Amino acid sequence: IDKTLSSAANTASDAAQRPRSDPDRPQFPGGPVSTLTGRADVAAQFINANTGRVSRAQTDPVVALVTPDAVAVANGTKDPYYFETTIDGAHLRVYVAPLSPGTAVEVWSRLNDIDRALADTRTWLALVALGGVLLAAALGTAIAGATLRPVRHLTDLVEEVARTRDLSRRVSAGEPDELGRLAASFNVMLAELEASLRSQRQLVADASHELRTPLTSLRTNLELLERGQPTDPAEREQVLHELVGQIERLSTLVADLIDLARDSETPLAVEDIRLDEVTTDAAHDMRMRYPNVRFQLEARPTVVRGVRSRIARAVTNLLDNAGKWSAPGGVVEVTVGAGEVTVRDHGPGVSPEDEPRLFDRFWRAPSARQLPGSGLGLAIVKDVAESHGGKVRYERPEGGGARFRLSLGSS
Repeated sequence: IDKTLSSAANTASDAAQRPRSDPDRPQFPGGPVSTLTGRADVAAQFINANTGRVSRAQTDPVVALVTPDAVAVANGTKDPYYFETTIDGAHLRVYVAPLSPGTAVEVWSRLNDIDRALADTRTWLALVALGGVLLAAALGTAIAGATLRPVRHLTDLVEEVARTRDLSRRVSAGEPDELGRLAASFNVMLAELEASLRSQRQLVADASHELRTPLTSLRTNLELLERGQPTDPAEREQVLHELVGQIERLSTLVADLIDLARDSETPLAVEDIRLDEVTTDAAHDMRMRYPNVRFQLEARPTVVRGVRSRIARAVTNLLDNAGKWSAPGGVVEVTVGAGEVTVRDHGPGVSPEDEPRLFDRFWRAPSARQLPGSGLGLAIVKDVAESHGGKVRYERPEGGGARFRLSLGSS
Protein backbone atom coordinates (compact mmCIF):
# COMPACT_ATOMS: atom_id res chain seq x y z
CA ILE A 1 0.00 0.00 0.00
CA ASP A 2 2.82 2.39 0.92
CA LYS A 3 4.61 1.70 -2.36
CA THR A 4 1.36 2.26 -4.27
CA LEU A 5 0.74 5.59 -2.52
CA SER A 6 4.32 6.72 -3.10
CA SER A 7 4.09 5.83 -6.80
CA ALA A 8 0.71 7.62 -7.10
CA ALA A 9 2.16 10.75 -5.45
CA ASN A 10 5.06 10.77 -7.94
CA THR A 11 2.60 10.38 -10.82
CA ALA A 12 0.49 13.29 -9.52
CA SER A 13 3.59 15.47 -9.07
CA ASP A 14 4.78 14.76 -12.62
CA ALA A 15 1.33 15.49 -14.10
CA ALA A 16 0.93 18.74 -12.15
CA GLN A 17 4.29 20.06 -13.38
CA ARG A 18 3.73 19.45 -17.13
CA PRO A 19 3.67 22.58 -19.37
CA ARG A 20 0.23 23.98 -20.22
CA SER A 21 0.77 23.05 -23.86
CA ASP A 22 0.48 19.44 -22.77
CA PRO A 23 -3.06 18.45 -23.76
CA ASP A 24 -3.11 15.77 -21.03
CA ARG A 25 -2.53 18.29 -18.25
CA PRO A 26 -5.78 18.93 -16.30
CA GLN A 27 -7.13 22.46 -16.09
CA PHE A 28 -7.49 23.88 -12.58
CA PRO A 29 -9.89 24.36 -11.14
CA GLY A 30 -12.30 21.94 -12.67
CA GLY A 31 -10.10 19.06 -13.99
CA PRO A 32 -10.53 15.71 -12.20
CA VAL A 33 -7.56 15.19 -9.89
CA SER A 34 -7.91 11.38 -10.04
CA THR A 35 -6.27 11.50 -13.43
CA LEU A 36 -3.10 12.63 -11.69
CA THR A 37 -2.62 9.33 -9.79
CA GLY A 38 -3.41 7.04 -12.70
CA ARG A 39 -5.38 4.75 -10.33
CA ALA A 40 -9.07 4.69 -9.55
CA ASP A 41 -8.47 3.30 -6.04
CA VAL A 42 -6.19 6.16 -5.03
CA ALA A 43 -7.51 9.69 -4.47
CA ALA A 44 -5.48 12.89 -4.28
CA GLN A 45 -5.67 16.52 -3.32
CA PHE A 46 -3.26 19.44 -3.16
CA ILE A 47 -2.63 21.55 -0.08
CA ASN A 48 -1.62 25.23 -0.23
CA ALA A 49 0.71 26.20 2.56
CA ASN A 50 -0.21 29.86 2.50
CA THR A 51 -3.94 29.33 2.98
CA GLY A 52 -3.73 25.98 4.78
CA ARG A 53 -6.52 24.70 2.60
CA VAL A 54 -7.07 22.29 -0.27
CA SER A 55 -6.30 24.06 -3.52
CA ARG A 56 -7.39 21.28 -5.83
CA ALA A 57 -9.07 17.93 -5.20
CA GLN A 58 -10.51 14.94 -6.97
CA THR A 59 -14.04 15.81 -5.91
CA ASP A 60 -14.93 17.53 -2.71
CA PRO A 61 -11.92 18.50 -0.59
CA VAL A 62 -11.34 16.27 2.45
CA VAL A 63 -10.67 18.96 4.99
CA ALA A 64 -10.02 16.44 7.79
CA LEU A 65 -6.85 15.34 6.01
CA VAL A 66 -5.39 18.86 6.09
CA THR A 67 -3.49 18.49 9.34
CA PRO A 68 -0.77 20.73 10.72
CA ASP A 69 1.79 18.11 9.79
CA ALA A 70 0.52 18.08 6.17
CA VAL A 71 0.79 21.91 6.04
CA ALA A 72 4.32 21.61 7.45
CA VAL A 73 5.23 19.28 4.57
CA ALA A 74 3.89 21.92 2.13
CA ASN A 75 6.02 24.56 3.89
CA GLY A 76 9.06 22.31 3.53
CA THR A 77 9.59 22.05 7.30
CA LYS A 78 8.65 18.36 7.53
CA ASP A 79 9.70 15.32 5.56
CA PRO A 80 7.16 13.21 3.64
CA TYR A 81 5.29 10.80 5.91
CA TYR A 82 2.50 8.24 6.12
CA PHE A 83 -0.36 8.16 8.57
CA GLU A 84 -3.69 6.39 9.07
CA THR A 85 -7.05 7.83 10.01
CA THR A 86 -10.73 6.91 9.94
CA ILE A 87 -13.29 9.29 8.41
CA ASP A 88 -17.00 8.43 8.30
CA GLY A 89 -16.21 4.73 8.78
CA ALA A 90 -13.57 4.69 6.04
CA HIS A 91 -10.15 3.50 7.17
CA LEU A 92 -7.60 5.45 5.14
CA ARG A 93 -3.87 5.17 4.59
CA VAL A 94 -2.51 8.63 3.66
CA TYR A 95 0.79 9.74 2.18
CA VAL A 96 1.86 13.42 2.20
CA ALA A 97 4.75 14.60 0.01
CA PRO A 98 5.97 18.05 -1.16
CA LEU A 99 4.90 19.06 -4.67
CA SER A 100 6.42 22.50 -5.17
CA PRO A 101 7.39 25.34 -2.81
CA GLY A 102 4.29 26.06 -0.74
CA THR A 103 2.33 23.09 -2.09
CA ALA A 104 2.02 19.43 -1.05
CA VAL A 105 0.25 16.51 -2.60
CA GLU A 106 -1.82 14.22 -0.41
CA VAL A 107 -2.84 10.77 -1.70
CA TRP A 108 -4.81 8.10 0.09
CA SER A 109 -6.45 4.72 -0.33
CA ARG A 110 -9.16 2.90 1.59
CA LEU A 111 -8.05 -0.06 3.74
CA ASN A 112 -11.49 -1.43 4.56
CA ASP A 113 -11.27 -4.28 2.05
CA ILE A 114 -7.81 -5.17 3.29
CA ASP A 115 -8.99 -4.97 6.91
CA ARG A 116 -11.81 -7.38 6.11
CA ALA A 117 -9.41 -9.74 4.35
CA LEU A 118 -7.02 -9.63 7.31
CA ALA A 119 -9.91 -10.17 9.73
CA ASP A 120 -11.06 -13.21 7.72
CA THR A 121 -7.47 -14.46 7.61
CA ARG A 122 -7.10 -14.08 11.38
CA THR A 123 -10.34 -15.95 11.90
CA TRP A 124 -9.30 -18.80 9.64
CA LEU A 125 -5.83 -18.91 11.13
CA ALA A 126 -7.34 -19.06 14.62
CA LEU A 127 -9.67 -21.87 13.56
CA VAL A 128 -6.87 -23.76 11.82
CA ALA A 129 -4.58 -23.27 14.84
CA LEU A 130 -7.30 -24.45 17.21
CA GLY A 131 -8.01 -27.45 15.01
CA GLY A 132 -4.28 -28.19 14.82
CA VAL A 133 -3.99 -28.02 18.61
CA LEU A 134 -6.99 -30.31 19.06
CA LEU A 135 -5.66 -32.73 16.43
CA ALA A 136 -2.19 -32.68 17.99
CA ALA A 137 -3.72 -33.30 21.42
CA ALA A 138 -5.77 -36.21 20.09
CA LEU A 139 -2.81 -37.73 18.25
CA GLY A 140 -0.53 -37.13 21.25
CA THR A 141 -3.00 -38.86 23.54
CA ALA A 142 -3.32 -41.79 21.15
CA ILE A 143 0.44 -42.10 20.64
CA ALA A 144 1.17 -41.70 24.36
CA GLY A 145 -1.43 -44.34 25.15
CA ALA A 146 0.07 -46.74 22.63
CA THR A 147 3.59 -45.98 23.85
CA LEU A 148 2.81 -46.27 27.55
CA ARG A 149 0.67 -49.39 27.20
CA PRO A 150 3.72 -51.72 27.44
CA VAL A 151 4.98 -49.68 30.40
CA ARG A 152 1.64 -50.07 32.17
CA HIS A 153 1.68 -53.78 31.37
CA LEU A 154 5.20 -54.03 32.77
CA THR A 155 4.18 -52.10 35.88
CA ASP A 156 1.16 -54.36 36.42
CA LEU A 157 3.36 -57.43 36.04
CA VAL A 158 5.94 -56.09 38.51
CA GLU A 159 3.20 -55.39 41.05
CA GLU A 160 1.72 -58.86 40.50
CA VAL A 161 5.11 -60.53 40.91
CA ALA A 162 5.71 -58.52 44.09
CA ARG A 163 2.30 -59.55 45.40
CA THR A 164 2.30 -63.22 44.40
CA ARG A 165 6.09 -63.88 44.39
CA ASP A 166 5.53 -65.83 41.17
CA LEU A 167 8.82 -65.41 39.29
CA SER A 168 7.68 -67.60 36.39
CA ARG A 169 5.72 -64.73 34.81
CA ARG A 170 7.18 -63.10 31.69
CA VAL A 171 6.56 -59.91 29.71
CA SER A 172 5.82 -59.96 25.98
CA ALA A 173 8.92 -58.46 24.36
CA GLY A 174 6.97 -56.77 21.53
CA GLU A 175 8.77 -54.53 19.06
CA PRO A 176 12.59 -54.33 19.05
CA ASP A 177 12.59 -50.76 20.43
CA GLU A 178 13.68 -49.37 23.78
CA LEU A 179 10.55 -50.69 25.51
CA GLY A 180 11.08 -54.06 23.88
CA ARG A 181 14.65 -54.12 25.15
CA LEU A 182 13.39 -53.16 28.60
CA ALA A 183 10.87 -56.00 28.56
CA ALA A 184 13.54 -58.46 27.38
CA SER A 185 15.92 -57.30 30.13
CA PHE A 186 13.15 -57.66 32.69
CA ASN A 187 12.47 -61.20 31.48
CA VAL A 188 16.17 -62.02 31.84
CA MET A 189 16.13 -60.59 35.36
CA LEU A 190 13.05 -62.65 36.28
CA ALA A 191 14.66 -65.78 34.84
CA GLU A 192 17.85 -65.17 36.86
CA LEU A 193 15.86 -64.52 40.02
CA GLU A 194 13.78 -67.64 39.44
CA ALA A 195 16.88 -69.73 38.90
CA SER A 196 18.52 -68.21 41.99
CA LEU A 197 15.43 -68.84 44.11
CA ARG A 198 15.14 -72.39 42.81
CA SER A 199 18.82 -72.96 43.57
CA GLN A 200 18.43 -71.58 47.09
CA ARG A 201 15.40 -73.75 47.76
CA GLN A 202 17.22 -76.79 46.43
CA LEU A 203 20.24 -75.93 48.56
CA VAL A 204 18.08 -75.67 51.69
CA ALA A 205 16.28 -78.92 50.88
CA ASP A 206 19.51 -80.78 50.19
CA ALA A 207 21.21 -79.30 53.24
CA SER A 208 18.27 -80.33 55.41
CA HIS A 209 18.51 -83.85 54.07
CA GLU A 210 22.28 -84.03 54.58
CA LEU A 211 22.07 -82.56 58.08
CA ARG A 212 19.27 -84.84 59.19
CA THR A 213 21.32 -88.06 58.99
CA PRO A 214 24.33 -87.05 61.14
CA LEU A 215 22.10 -85.19 63.59
CA THR A 216 19.88 -88.26 64.01
CA SER A 217 22.92 -90.46 64.53
CA LEU A 218 24.40 -87.99 67.02
CA ARG A 219 21.17 -87.85 68.98
CA THR A 220 20.87 -91.64 69.05
CA ASN A 221 24.44 -92.16 70.26
CA LEU A 222 24.19 -89.37 72.84
CA GLU A 223 20.94 -90.85 74.19
CA LEU A 224 22.70 -94.22 74.52
CA LEU A 225 25.57 -92.59 76.43
CA GLU A 226 23.09 -90.70 78.63
CA ARG A 227 21.47 -94.00 79.62
CA GLY A 228 24.90 -95.47 80.36
CA GLN A 229 24.91 -97.62 77.26
CA PRO A 230 26.84 -99.48 76.09
CA THR A 231 28.46 -100.78 79.21
CA ASP A 232 31.26 -102.59 77.39
CA PRO A 233 34.34 -100.30 77.28
CA ALA A 234 35.23 -101.29 73.72
CA GLU A 235 31.72 -100.66 72.45
CA ARG A 236 31.58 -97.39 74.37
CA GLU A 237 34.84 -96.30 72.77
CA GLN A 238 33.41 -97.20 69.36
CA VAL A 239 30.34 -95.00 70.02
CA LEU A 240 32.58 -92.10 71.06
CA HIS A 241 34.64 -92.59 67.91
CA GLU A 242 31.49 -92.44 65.80
CA LEU A 243 30.41 -89.27 67.63
CA VAL A 244 33.70 -87.58 66.79
CA GLY A 245 33.39 -88.63 63.15
CA GLN A 246 29.84 -87.35 62.93
CA ILE A 247 30.83 -84.03 64.48
CA GLU A 248 33.67 -83.70 61.96
CA ARG A 249 31.23 -84.46 59.16
CA LEU A 250 28.86 -81.79 60.45
CA SER A 251 31.70 -79.29 60.71
CA THR A 252 32.77 -80.00 57.14
CA LEU A 253 29.19 -79.77 55.91
CA VAL A 254 28.62 -76.42 57.64
CA ALA A 255 31.88 -75.04 56.24
CA ASP A 256 30.88 -76.20 52.75
CA LEU A 257 27.46 -74.63 53.09
CA ILE A 258 29.00 -71.33 54.16
CA ASP A 259 31.25 -71.39 51.10
CA LEU A 260 28.35 -72.12 48.75
CA ALA A 261 25.97 -69.64 50.35
CA ARG A 262 28.55 -66.84 50.39
CA ASP A 263 27.30 -63.82 48.44
CA SER A 264 29.51 -63.28 45.39
CA GLU A 265 29.31 -59.55 46.02
CA THR A 266 30.68 -59.84 49.56
CA PRO A 267 33.91 -57.81 49.58
CA LEU A 268 36.84 -60.20 50.02
CA ALA A 269 40.54 -59.47 49.75
CA VAL A 270 41.62 -59.95 46.12
CA GLU A 271 45.37 -60.24 45.71
CA ASP A 272 48.15 -61.82 43.70
CA ILE A 273 48.56 -65.40 44.89
CA ARG A 274 51.34 -67.90 44.31
CA LEU A 275 49.26 -70.86 43.20
CA ASP A 276 52.24 -73.21 43.57
CA GLU A 277 52.67 -72.22 47.23
CA VAL A 278 48.95 -72.66 47.98
CA THR A 279 49.03 -76.12 46.38
CA THR A 280 52.20 -77.07 48.30
CA ASP A 281 50.52 -76.18 51.62
CA ALA A 282 47.37 -78.11 50.67
CA ALA A 283 49.43 -81.18 49.68
CA HIS A 284 51.22 -81.06 53.04
CA ASP A 285 47.87 -81.11 54.86
CA MET A 286 46.63 -84.01 52.73
CA ARG A 287 49.74 -86.05 53.55
CA MET A 288 48.79 -85.66 57.22
CA ARG A 289 45.15 -86.63 56.55
CA TYR A 290 45.95 -89.57 54.24
CA PRO A 291 49.23 -91.00 55.49
CA ASN A 292 48.86 -94.12 53.34
CA VAL A 293 48.62 -92.12 50.10
CA ARG A 294 51.63 -90.58 48.40
CA PHE A 295 51.01 -87.07 47.02
CA GLN A 296 53.55 -86.48 44.27
CA LEU A 297 53.85 -82.72 43.60
CA GLU A 298 55.45 -81.02 40.60
CA ALA A 299 55.03 -77.27 40.88
CA ARG A 300 56.34 -74.36 38.86
CA PRO A 301 56.01 -70.78 40.11
CA THR A 302 52.76 -69.30 38.87
CA VAL A 303 50.74 -66.32 40.07
CA VAL A 304 46.98 -65.87 39.90
CA ARG A 305 44.75 -63.09 41.16
CA GLY A 306 41.90 -63.91 43.49
CA VAL A 307 40.78 -64.67 47.04
CA ARG A 308 43.39 -66.80 48.79
CA SER A 309 41.03 -68.62 51.16
CA ARG A 310 38.64 -69.66 48.37
CA ILE A 311 41.38 -70.82 46.01
CA ALA A 312 43.01 -72.78 48.85
CA ARG A 313 39.64 -74.41 49.60
CA ALA A 314 39.17 -75.45 45.96
CA VAL A 315 42.67 -76.97 45.73
CA THR A 316 42.19 -78.74 49.07
CA ASN A 317 38.88 -80.21 47.90
CA LEU A 318 40.49 -81.60 44.73
CA LEU A 319 43.34 -83.19 46.71
CA ASP A 320 40.94 -84.52 49.35
CA ASN A 321 38.74 -86.07 46.65
CA ALA A 322 41.78 -87.78 45.11
CA GLY A 323 43.04 -89.00 48.49
CA LYS A 324 39.62 -90.36 49.42
CA TRP A 325 39.43 -92.49 46.26
CA SER A 326 43.04 -93.70 46.36
CA ALA A 327 43.83 -97.14 47.70
CA PRO A 328 46.45 -97.51 50.47
CA GLY A 329 49.85 -97.04 48.88
CA GLY A 330 48.31 -95.22 45.92
CA VAL A 331 49.82 -92.18 44.25
CA VAL A 332 48.16 -88.82 43.60
CA GLU A 333 49.96 -86.83 40.92
CA VAL A 334 49.69 -83.04 41.36
CA THR A 335 51.02 -80.61 38.74
CA VAL A 336 50.97 -76.80 39.02
CA GLY A 337 51.88 -74.31 36.29
CA ALA A 338 50.53 -71.53 34.06
CA GLY A 339 47.62 -70.76 36.41
CA GLU A 340 46.41 -74.37 36.45
CA VAL A 341 46.34 -77.19 38.99
CA THR A 342 46.06 -80.77 37.69
CA VAL A 343 45.20 -83.59 40.13
CA ARG A 344 45.27 -87.20 38.95
CA ASP A 345 44.49 -90.23 41.12
CA HIS A 346 44.61 -93.94 40.31
CA GLY A 347 41.32 -94.90 41.89
CA PRO A 348 38.21 -96.38 40.24
CA GLY A 349 37.40 -93.18 38.33
CA VAL A 350 33.94 -91.91 37.45
CA SER A 351 31.44 -93.99 35.56
CA PRO A 352 30.09 -92.45 32.32
CA GLU A 353 26.54 -92.29 33.66
CA ASP A 354 27.72 -90.31 36.72
CA GLU A 355 29.83 -87.79 34.78
CA PRO A 356 27.02 -85.28 34.01
CA ARG A 357 26.27 -84.82 37.73
CA LEU A 358 29.86 -84.80 38.93
CA PHE A 359 29.83 -81.11 39.97
CA ASP A 360 26.23 -80.95 41.25
CA ARG A 361 25.61 -79.91 44.84
CA PHE A 362 25.02 -82.72 47.33
CA TRP A 363 25.33 -85.34 44.63
CA ARG A 364 27.27 -88.44 45.55
CA ALA A 365 27.87 -91.49 43.43
CA PRO A 366 26.31 -94.71 44.75
CA SER A 367 29.79 -96.07 45.43
CA ALA A 368 30.60 -92.99 47.56
CA ARG A 369 27.65 -93.23 49.93
CA GLN A 370 29.72 -95.05 52.54
CA LEU A 371 32.65 -92.62 52.32
CA PRO A 372 32.93 -89.44 54.39
CA GLY A 373 31.83 -86.25 52.70
CA SER A 374 28.81 -84.13 51.96
CA GLY A 375 28.74 -84.11 48.17
CA LEU A 376 29.71 -80.42 48.10
CA GLY A 377 33.46 -80.62 47.52
CA LEU A 378 33.52 -80.59 43.72
CA ALA A 379 30.58 -78.15 43.59
CA ILE A 380 32.69 -75.70 45.60
CA VAL A 381 35.62 -76.24 43.22
CA LYS A 382 33.39 -75.34 40.27
CA ASP A 383 31.99 -72.29 42.08
CA VAL A 384 35.50 -71.01 42.92
CA ALA A 385 36.75 -71.59 39.36
CA GLU A 386 33.85 -69.70 37.77
CA SER A 387 34.03 -66.82 40.26
CA HIS A 388 37.72 -66.40 39.33
CA GLY A 389 37.11 -66.43 35.58
CA GLY A 390 38.29 -70.02 35.15
CA LYS A 391 36.86 -73.51 34.93
CA VAL A 392 37.28 -77.04 36.21
CA ARG A 393 36.95 -80.13 34.05
CA TYR A 394 37.13 -83.87 34.48
CA GLU A 395 39.26 -86.08 32.24
CA ARG A 396 39.44 -89.84 31.93
CA PRO A 397 43.20 -90.62 31.74
CA GLU A 398 44.73 -93.71 30.25
CA GLY A 399 45.42 -96.35 32.86
CA GLY A 400 42.30 -95.58 34.91
CA GLY A 401 41.62 -93.19 37.72
CA ALA A 402 40.42 -89.61 37.41
CA ARG A 403 42.09 -86.36 36.46
CA PHE A 404 40.77 -82.90 37.31
CA ARG A 405 42.09 -79.64 35.83
CA LEU A 406 41.42 -76.43 37.76
CA SER A 407 42.23 -73.39 35.58
CA LEU A 408 42.38 -69.88 37.06
CA GLY A 409 43.16 -66.58 35.37
CA SER A 410 46.85 -65.74 35.79
CA SER A 411 47.89 -62.17 36.64
